[in-house]
Amino acid sequence: MLSNVTSDLEKINDSLKDLEGRRESLIKGTRDVVILCAKGIVSIHNGDNIEAEKMFSQAKDLLANFKNIARTDLAKYLSVPEQELTEGLSLLSIVRSSEIPGMGDINVDGPSYVLGLLDCIGEIKRIIYDKLRKNKVEDIENLFKIMDDIYGSIYPLAVFDNLVPGLRKKLDVSRHLIEDVRSMMTEEERRRVLMKRIDAFAETPHPLSAEDRQQKN
Repeated sequence: MLSNVTSDLEKINDSLKDLEGRRESLIKGTRDVVILCAKGIVSIHNGDNIEAEKMFSQAKDLLANFKNIARTDLAKYLSVPEQELTEGLSLLSIVRSSEIPGMGDINVDGPSYVLGLLDCIGEIKRIIYDKLRKNKVEDIENLFKIMDDIYGSIYPLAVFDNLVPGLRKKLDVSRHLIEDVRSMMTEEERRRVLMKRIDAFAETPHPLSAEDRQQKN
């Protein structure tokens, strides 16, 4: 009487065991992808783009393997590592003044690609701050434009926040980051103009006042 039930329950048991095994493999393995991407981003900030490229290449290979494990039923476990890889590879392209890779080049899905690009805005801000701290201001305008362009390109997708969890929140964070950089750059420009005027004034010869001539004599 229960032969069909028993047979199906055995199949379900095997299926759930497989699902659980793949899930545990993804949780442990994708952590390595995230760590590699984090190290790659640190390498970029340290000026070692070659080391960063190695880190991202390893992360990309690992992620490709995990896609075969995740399939469609566990694809959600790939979201964070895909975002991290998108962020890292995008930042590497930006500092190399090359084209930002598309989601097909990185081999990630659409929502992860979008969220990863938004995360990249924060790393660009960090680079701009580091350049200003070192008084290397030659290309910060271009970096700021990239920040603004990424945000402006993604903003129309805000209507799909219900389909891409966290999208609107990351857009809000990105907007604040951009405004912070805009304000900081404005203040830096004012400071540079003021310093130029002070330097120009100091280099300009000025006639002595009557009081100064009397003290000199």
